[in-house]
Amino acid sequence: MLSLLLPPSCGACGRLGPAPCADCWRALEPAPPMAAVDGLDRCRALLRYEGPARDLLLGLKYRNSRSTVAWLAAGMSGLAASPGSSFATVTWAPTTAARRRRRGFDQAEVLARAVGRRLGVPVRRLLVRLPGPAQTGSSRLDRAAGPVFVVRGPVAGKRLLLVDDVVTTGATLAAAGASLTRAGAAGVEAVVAGCTPLKVPSPAADA
Repeated sequence: MLSLLLPPSCGACGRLGPAPCADCWRALEPAPPMAAVDGLDRCRALLRYEGPARDLLLGLKYRNSRSTVAWLAAGMSGLAASPGSSFATVTWAPTTAARRRRRGFDQAEVLARAVGRRLGVPVRRLLVRLPGPAQTGSSRLDRAAGPVFVVRGPVAGKRLLLVDDVVTTGATLAAAGASLTRAGAAGVEAVVAGCTPLKVPSPAADA
């Protein structure tokens, strides 16, 4: 009934039908190889953050357009479920409380919960992001400092999967991973939906 009242549409171009539509699907490119991100055992990305991929991820982030979330989660969970990887918990790199209130949701949480369902792994909020400027739109130098995260959940001895929407410089994921590791996590891997073509490794290397 819901699909009849609200037919699916492509998260990139808005065309009614499959999400993503055939034209946008053909234009999507796999993410480029990623350099290591300090604080993480491994980080993998699904798509190159350009063209239709950028449009559909911005639609999720700013317009709550979730038509492609299931499709993204299928690809992201496939990357995460590679041989030798097993996780006790899936979590995400959260936005600040103020931005979550403004938007009414957190796009990283939306993706994390969908990925956790695909993997059959519990999803928990383990991190709180302290107030600070948004990484989006900041200079590379400003991004390098990274946001500050506080761990608010049981992580000691656990292998964790950290989910986010986009990685650019890597500062957000590095800060989140370092916080979880300092709290006693046995290991932290990350999977993201999109990655910019240029990836520079750094100890506070954003998503």
